[in-house]
Amino acid sequence: MASAAEQLAANLNLSSFAKATELKKRIWFTLGALIIYRLGTYIPVPGVDATVMGQLLNQNQGGIIGMFDMFTGGALGRMTVFALNIMPYISASIIVQLLSTALPSLETLKKEGEQGRKKLNAYTRYLTVLIALFQAYGIAVGLEHMTSKTGALAVVAPGPFFIMSCVVTLVGGTMFLMWLGEQITSRGVGNGISLIIFAGIVANLPHALASLFQLGYTGALSPFFVLLFLVLAGATIAFIVFMEQAQRRVVIQYPKRQVGSRMFGGDSSHMPLKVNTAGVIPPIFASSVLLIPVTIAGFMNGKGMPGWLNTLGQELGQGQPLYMLFYAAMILFFSYFYAAVTFNPEETAENLRKQGGFVPGIRPGSNTARYFDRILSRLTTIGALYLVAVCLLPQILISRYNVPFYFGGTSLIIIVSVTIDTMTQVQSHLVAHRYQGLIRKQRGRNAGKSDMGRGARRR
Repeated sequence: MASAAEQLAANLNLSSFAKATELKKRIWFTLGALIIYRLGTYIPVPGVDATVMGQLLNQNQGGIIGMFDMFTGGALGRMTVFALNIMPYISASIIVQLLSTALPSLETLKKEGEQGRKKLNAYTRYLTVLIALFQAYGIAVGLEHMTSKTGALAVVAPGPFFIMSCVVTLVGGTMFLMWLGEQITSRGVGNGISLIIFAGIVANLPHALASLFQLGYTGALSPFFVLLFLVLAGATIAFIVFMEQAQRRVVIQYPKRQVGSRMFGGDSSHMPLKVNTAGVIPPIFASSVLLIPVTIAGFMNGKGMPGWLNTLGQELGQGQPLYMLFYAAMILFFSYFYAAVTFNPEETAENLRKQGGFVPGIRPGSNTARYFDRILSRLTTIGALYLVAVCLLPQILISRYNVPFYFGGTSLIIIVSVTIDTMTQVQSHLVAHRYQGLIRKQRGRNAGKSDMGRGARRR
């Protein structure tokens, strides 16, 4: 049976949205912040030849540069101030999250509530600066040695001044995006960091669709295949939505307790466990690791490389059988690893025991922990297989039919996940606004009744 909140949410319409002035302000703020982000993706780094960068991106489109250029909305390919995007912050967040489960001091901070969260956020920002400095310096040095096929240099005036200015510009762009994402989260709608990545991917989707239709128009793809591909893309999106919202609800029972002559408690609730606990982290990690040999081979053009590394780079190219095999294996590995890091069955069972709750038919303590671990293992298996299917099917289409790279499984999962999360927050704001209106009406009625009562007593 639906809860009161779910019934209220089902009755929401456009009129309730028009009355939610606070929500409209948040939406306008979010749109304004994303527009500022998109404008920044067209401000170039001083001293870089944009024409040469475009040629280099086309040469390494299948490597890690092409994947990260998709996440940055083309900022990396144009080598703009937002070329690093928010990726250093994401890497720092993942590292701090992993360390918080391994180091007792960070684990203690994690349990201290708001104060501990603020300290962990500060550590994440410091680590973001270090990672951004390292990556920016690597990009600056790499740009000085990059040349196009015609021999043109990517940097107009190489030297220490260019390296310093490039590092300062790229690190400053990343820190600004980190601040902008936090402002969207606190003053806008949705998760700011996720929305920045979402905006970068969606910004290039029209170009990808145009490329697909161009292939059909020129005869490279048959019109029937283009139509079939669009239908398949729609079905894939629907499947992703279903899997991202799928969860296993574990029933939790609370015992009754007697206070005086009255009986309290005895209620039951449920603990939702998502099927895809790891989210989009496994495909991103797997792609990053597997595309490193391809990127190295692309930069060096086979010169000065060991023969085995050159062969490995070719075999691990996108669409190759070895790439598909390792890609699936690494998605499975990272899915189990991330699920084990983010969910602790022993800690969950202990917290449940302290609150007096229990799973019907399962003894509290270690038996409950083993029960949660068994359920999590099964859910993780289903979620990992779902990620493998969604990520490999677009890879097959890309390799066989030259479908635009933006239709990859990773980008689809990010788009769908961020959309679901943002719409859920919008609905929560609308429900809160409706509840506030009901409370104000009830207070008005009570005040009116009080005034009538006072008037009757005067008479």
